[in-house]
Amino acid sequence: MTVRVAYFDPEIPETIMTVDKTLQTNVIAELGWEPSVTAAHIGVTAKDGVVTLTGHVQNYMEKHAAEKAAGRVKGVRAVAEEIEVRLPHHAKRNDDEIAAAVVQRLDWNVSVPDETVKVTVEKGWVTLTGEVEWQFQKAAAEHDIRGMLGVVGIANNVTIKPRPNATDIGADITHALHRSWYDPKTIEVSAVGGVVHLSGTVHTWYDRQMAGWTAWGAPGATTVDNDIRVV
Repeated sequence: MTVRVAYFDPEIPETIMTVDKTLQTNVIAELGWEPSVTAAHIGVTAKDGVVTLTGHVQNYMEKHAAEKAAGRVKGVRAVAEEIEVRLPHHAKRNDDEIAAAVVQRLDWNVSVPDETVKVTVEKGWVTLTGEVEWQFQKAAAEHDIRGMLGVVGIANNVTIKPRPNATDIGADITHALHRSWYDPKTIEVSAVGGVVHLSGTVHTWYDRQMAGWTAWGAPGATTVDNDIRVV
């Protein structure tokens, strides 16, 4: 396995270097454990809880899977994903072929309202635009095309339609978070219109993502700024 090892300043306490090295080792092990990822082609560095992934994979789905695998390792506070998608020859498609296939796939997805998402493709990179009612519809559009042949990346620029009755959105999200196991003392929610801001602390990267997903479930949420820290 090719591993790009981070440079450690000699003035940094040995305990910190040990923690970084352990985190690097654990992320490498998790990538090796994930069957959808070819870990031998991915380099890993770790510094202060921030993991950087480099190298290359054969498709966009594998790239996404590697990021998710790294994020679920205990101690990971953030993931910087710099993996390149290198399509094998048999998986390459012309942009017009990709665009036509993506449009057809979205037409078959019951979670994506008809004629709400527009598609453009340039050198295998898919850009989605348009407006939908809910974040899950935006997410469904992206999820549906990650594993398609020829796709090397996705820019999901679909927006959420504003709602006039979003005045109590902050309180609604707070109640939803507290119905789960989140400690009300560790997460703060503020909202102006449909723009939601989350702050506070959680123990894992997955918990941070879950809090964001919960916030997106609120009717009227158009933007979620997730500034929750992993400690």
